[in-house]
Amino acid sequence: MRRKWHQVAFLLLSACSLLTCVDPYIPRLDKFESLLVVDALLTDEDRSNYVRLSRTIDSIDKEPERISGAHVTINDNLGNSTVLNEIIPGEYRTDSLTFRGITGRTYTLHIITREGGEYESEPCVMYAVPDIDSLYFAKDRVMSDRTGENLEGVRIYLDSKGESSSNYYRWTFEEWWKFSVPEVKEYNYINDSTILPIANVKKICWGNRKSDEIIIRSTISEATDAFEKNPVHFVASHETDHLLIQYCIEVRQLSISREEYAFWDLMKHLDQSGGDIFDNPPFQVFSNIISINNPDDQVVGYFQVAGAKKKMIYITVNDVNDLDLPLYRYKCEMFEKGVIDYPPPKPPDSGVSWDDIYSGFTNSGFIFIKPTFYEDGRLLRLVFARPLCTDCTLSGSLNKPDFWVDIE
Repeated sequence: MRRKWHQVAFLLLSACSLLTCVDPYIPRLDKFESLLVVDALLTDEDRSNYVRLSRTIDSIDKEPERISGAHVTINDNLGNSTVLNEIIPGEYRTDSLTFRGITGRTYTLHIITREGGEYESEPCVMYAVPDIDSLYFAKDRVMSDRTGENLEGVRIYLDSKGESSSNYYRWTFEEWWKFSVPEVKEYNYINDSTILPIANVKKICWGNRKSDEIIIRSTISEATDAFEKNPVHFVASHETDHLLIQYCIEVRQLSISREEYAFWDLMKHLDQSGGDIFDNPPFQVFSNIISINNPDDQVVGYFQVAGAKKKMIYITVNDVNDLDLPLYRYKCEMFEKGVIDYPPPKPPDSGVSWDDIYSGFTNSGFIFIKPTFYEDGRLLRLVFARPLCTDCTLSGSLNKPDFWVDIE
């Protein structure tokens, strides 16, 4: 979402430059302004809260400029003040051992940059949120936005029956999955007489992703705050390797203010518009943070304050099979080649060597994974495959999450 806010700011500035234009063109942002971008979340969870500071960019292809050396504090309505520590450039965090948000209190974010710019948020109430009573999954089908075809997969739902002091909710999630590559690299090729086994093959890894979806709901026109079978996420079983062994999702339920709900609703509409700068300009995108030095200095982002509850579930490949869902198949282009496949055209030409075969395929983007042999032990062929099919660390980590439990 941090990246999304930089895109919002870029689109806003782009739209401003197009007000007098009729024919579409790629704008040159001669009047580009460097605006403060704030990504901040404060909850009542037993964890460190964060404030991330950066500046807008004149191209969505650039990395945001992080703001380091700022003085960042969070103050409550009882006169308590907490200073956040900068743990990496541009990211400031509270100490989870000494500070925790409390529902019912009102919080204000205060920022002073190294250059003397001073910013402050509106006072934000932290509303209590009911528990997630159950988190579960079922077979479902959706239409692909990309291809228009129907995709089968697993839909994650939640039930929440408690009441809240707020009628506005947001959900985020984080997912992990255990997976293995089908054609793991097992050997290193030195030459045709020296092919050495690898001690630690990179076959099984864990992937991880935090949601960037905007999932919100208002119950202001509903009779109750209770949710039954509220959809949170969909995983297309044959489009991803997430469900091949074991999958885990943790859903967080947040109770937010009416103003924050309006912010996320605007962000969602901008996201769904496709970000076309020739659509209606997104001038309504706002922030709850203002500049104290200069009221005309715009801020992108929002100081989010919310009560939070979370719940986690696992889904195994056996669960997916029980739902009679198709599973993902790796598209692994493989070749097995030896000198016997390249006979010399005429004597005394010696033909293609083993080193020629190896360098030819590796220079073409393939990975050598293993040899094959004749029954008498002589080298028969070298086997090559595409990198993503041979090394799980190219899309995951060898480190198992601390909480992970393997389910048989």
